[in-house]
This record gives sequence, C-alpha cells and structure tokens, in this order.
Amino acid sequence: MARDSQAALVALNRFGFGARGGASGDLVNASSDPRGFVKAELSRPNGVLLEAPGLQSTPQLGQAVFAYQDQVKQAREAAKAAAPAEMPAQAPVDRNAPLRRNLSLNAAAEITSQMADAKPADSAPKPETMQPSAAAPPAAKPAPQPLNVIQKTFRAEALARLQRATLAECGFTERLVAFWSNHFCISASKGELARIWAGAFEREAIRPHVLGRFADMLRAVEQHPAMLFFLDNQQSLGPDSRAGQNRKRGLNENLAREIMELHTLGVGGGYTQGDVTSLARIITGWTFAGRQGQLGVPGSFVFNTNAHQPGRQVLLGKTYDQAGLAQGEAALADLARHPSTASFIATKFVRHFVADDPPPALVARLRDVFVKTDGDLRALATALVDSEEAWKAPLTKMRSPYDFLVASGRLLARVPEDPGAYLNNLNLLGQPLWSPPGPNGFPDSNAAWAAPEGIKLRLDIAAQIGARLGNNVDPLDLLEFAAADAASAETRRTIERAESRQQALALLLMSPEMQRR
Repeated sequence: MARDSQAALVALNRFGFGARGGASGDLVNASSDPRGFVKAELSRPNGVLLEAPGLQSTPQLGQAVFAYQDQVKQAREAAKAAAPAEMPAQAPVDRNAPLRRNLSLNAAAEITSQMADAKPADSAPKPETMQPSAAAPPAAKPAPQPLNVIQKTFRAEALARLQRATLAECGFTERLVAFWSNHFCISASKGELARIWAGAFEREAIRPHVLGRFADMLRAVEQHPAMLFFLDNQQSLGPDSRAGQNRKRGLNENLAREIMELHTLGVGGGYTQGDVTSLARIITGWTFAGRQGQLGVPGSFVFNTNAHQPGRQVLLGKTYDQAGLAQGEAALADLARHPSTASFIATKFVRHFVADDPPPALVARLRDVFVKTDGDLRALATALVDSEEAWKAPLTKMRSPYDFLVASGRLLARVPEDPGAYLNNLNLLGQPLWSPPGPNGFPDSNAAWAAPEGIKLRLDIAAQIGARLGNNVDPLDLLEFAAADAASAETRRTIERAESRQQALALLLMSPEMQRR
C-alpha cells in the first residue's frame, strides 16, 4: 500500500497532537491510511472517558472543600477567642516584655487530626502542609491549608489529562475534549470550588458526550455545579418564587446569556434581551447543594423549587408551560436543535480544525450533518475527517500553547510525571489550564497565538528544553518521527546546520512542522 507522509502529517497535526517519538511508528502507521488512522479513535467511545486513582466526583470534592473551609473557620475563631484583650490606646507598651507566641497555629493544629474523618472518601487527597514559623511553638501536626488540597486536586486532574494526551495514538478524541471543554468553559480562577471542580467538570460533563449528542452534553454542562457556580446561577431567584419574595432578590442572567450567546445560538443567533430574561426565569432553581446538605448531597446538582419562577414562559416565540426542572430541560433541548445552533457549532468546529476563515461549503455540510443527525457529535467529527477540505487546506493554524507543549512531550517520548512544568509554561504562554480570561474561552486564531511576544516566549521554552535534553537525542531522528519526507527542505537544512544538538532541538521544536496544525 502506498504511503503518504504529507497526509500522515495532516492526520497527526491537524486532528491530533503530532507524532510520538520512540518506537511508536505513528507517522508510518498514519501514512498507509490517514483517514482510517484518525477515525479509529472514534470507534472507541469508552476511550474518551478518563479515570485515574485518586480522582473524585464533584460532590466528593465539594464536601472536601466545605470541610476544609469549616476547619479553617474554627481555627480562626479559636485563635480569636484565645487572643489577649486589646490594650487601651493610652496604655504604654513594655518593649522589654517577651513576645507572645502565635496561638493560631496551635489552635489549627488541634483540629488537623480530625481532617481524615471529615473527608467524604478514603481516597480524598491529603492536604499538603506548611511549615510553622520560627516564632511558633512546636505543634504535633501542621496547620491546614484549604488551598493545598484544592491545588493538589487541580494538579492531579491536570496530570491525568496531560498523560492521556501524551499517550494517545493519534489524539483526535483528546483534541475533541479540549475543543468542547473550551466551548463550554469555566474558569478555575473563579474561586476554590471552581478550581477543585475544573477537572471533574471536564470528566463528568464533557468527556461522556464528546462522541454522543450535543443536547446531552448541553444539559450535562448547564446542570453541573461547576458551571452553575462559575456563572452564579445559584444566586438567581425567581422574583415571584418563595425564596425571591423572602429575600427581596431576583434574577441573575449570567448563565442564561452565555447559554444563548456562547453555548448554542451564537451572537446574531436571533434572540433578544427578552429571551435572555425568559431563559433566566426558566432555569431559576438550578443550583447545587451547599455545605449543610439541606437540598441534597453537598456539592451535587439540585433543583430548588422554592427558588424557581412559577408559571409559563415564552422563549424564542415558544411557550413553555412545564413545571419545575422539566421546563428548563425542554428549553435546552430546543436550543440544542435550533438552526442557529447548528450553524454556530459547524462554523466554530471548522475554524478550529481547518482554518481561521472556514471554507463555507464545509461549514454548510457539517451544519446539515448536525441537523440531520440531531446533533450527533461522532457523525460531525466523522464528516470533518471525510471532507476533502480538511486534507487539502495547508497547515497554517498556529498550535495553541497547550497543543505545542503536548506535541513537544509526545515527540520527545516523555510521559509527564509531574504537571508543574506544563502548568508553569501554560501560564507563561497565556493559556493557563482551565482558566480562560472570560466565558467565551481561549481564542482560536493565529492572531491570538502568533504575536511576536508569544513566539519569543515559545522560543525561550524551546531553548530550555534543548539545553536540558539536547544531548540525549538526535534532532534529525526526531524530525523523521515528526514529519519524515514531509518535512520541508528548509527545516531539514536549518537543523543540520545548527551549532549543537541543543540548538538543533530548539530549532526543531520551533519549526513549522511542530508549530503548525
């Protein structure tokens, strides 16, 4: 069977994270049947799911945060109660008196031993510890730090994601996960709950539906506690609901607006401010159980009838007279099937995988597939891979920082054991993991990632990788793994003329074959 290195390069770079180094043989395997190589991952739907030791559910993680917050509150209250009464302003200060020891660390240490019992599961992450200051008295156990358990969980989730992306044969489904996670984004910088839930949100609301139906993903996303917290829907009360009347509070339209503008219809999708307000009323009561567990298991999605705006609502000209939770689910189902949603998703999908200026004919075909299959996302991905445009368009899209770092790790055959370097470099390059600057996610264009300052930072990182690993690899061999005879003569010449292996590796990582998809 004839082999096509250029098509193999497209298969691996456009649809995946690039070829793996070592003995993987990815480029050779892809060159014999490029389309089949990419689509093979679509036939393994369970392969999209991500399970790893220690990763917990959203309710478990929520309870862990609530427990830590309660413990720290108790420690602060104990420290405050033990503090000396404030001296009168006119009282002289005895500067020769011995310094009073810090009691807050002792008070906190007394409750640290209770932490294991407060956790929801035996596999919950154990808190990292801080060292007491020299002025603090000896303590049997270190003081608790809520941010440590949160950060430890975040790092564990990040590592699991990075390892999966590094080890995947092609990486197409992992690219799909990243695409939909950015489409339905939250920001881990929102607060402690958002940070500890960021990875669980992707595992629970995105991954199970990447090869399923868009409507199912939409419902899972909008009902996930992480999204409800990120866009403040737990604060939204129907003005005529029991809770709204008692608290003299009303709607928060954040989630409703982003559902229509960013998740389904898109800007110019035919909705009005009145529709935003109607949808906000429809999804009042969509919240998550708090630390007291009065509405359900703490950290789980619940529907609060007392916060829901009663009565029928009109959205996009259609009347919804269902009661309670069913009203919102019916509205989401119709938004998922709306023609504007099909156009918005198809355009964004093609822009991500093919070109900043999406070929209109390909967008139209994918829009039709979305409509005819009732939002079947596997069918959408298959139609993309089967299109001629996806294979003929030049590789001109700049890899995002995440794609670039993962591609580099794959080529160097280095499975990450610690996410620290990746997380630090993502922060440096302007794409902190699960922390976009707004609810519209990270940008997906060359203009965003090809700016001179960004390229300079990539070069700095490539030079650091070259200095650390250059002596252990042959950059010309790595070029064969990455592109073989699809590599340009200029790239090959540049690497051959490098003054050292370290420099050659850095130049390889900055080559079009590694930076473009």
